[in-house]
Amino acid sequence: MVCLRWLVWSCICAIGVSTIVCLPARIGGGGKAGANFGRGRLYSSRIPIMIQHRNPQSATYYDNKDGAKIVKSSHFEYEYMLGRKITFFCMAQGLPRPEITWFKDGIELYHHKYFQVHEWTEGNDTIKSKMEIDPATQKDAGFYECQANNQYAIDYRAFRTDYAMLTY
Repeated sequence: MVCLRWLVWSCICAIGVSTIVCLPARIGGGGKAGANFGRGRLYSSRIPIMIQHRNPQSATYYDNKDGAKIVKSSHFEYEYMLGRKITFFCMAQGLPRPEITWFKDGIELYHHKYFQVHEWTEGNDTIKSKMEIDPATQKDAGFYECQANNQYAIDYRAFRTDYAMLTY
């Protein structure tokens, strides 16, 4: 008898891409055997998926001209030196002016001794945000996102970081 409690195959299919990627996902308890099953870094670029609106009212809501939109941001990949500063930038527009929130590996970041966010506004509809980590450690490697949102829309940009080791 196959025990589906231990292993579920999840298939992820991106529209417009001819490949289907199947990843095993463990569910349930399990003790030490397979404790690292399914763990580790998995980076993938996010492909924009166009989803058709079900009715015209949705289109006018989601495609609102005043919705939050990120218009400038840092590069996608960033390699940093241990002990140095990591900096990411996002600039968003929208009416009302959007708020920008920073995430690392899907978890919202909050101010602490080594992490700071600087924000400034331009006009009634633009906000700029700069996130800094100083000094950077090995734990700072990962997947960062800046998310801009207002009452009409949410937009985000993602950045991947990893550290570089100097060899002499």
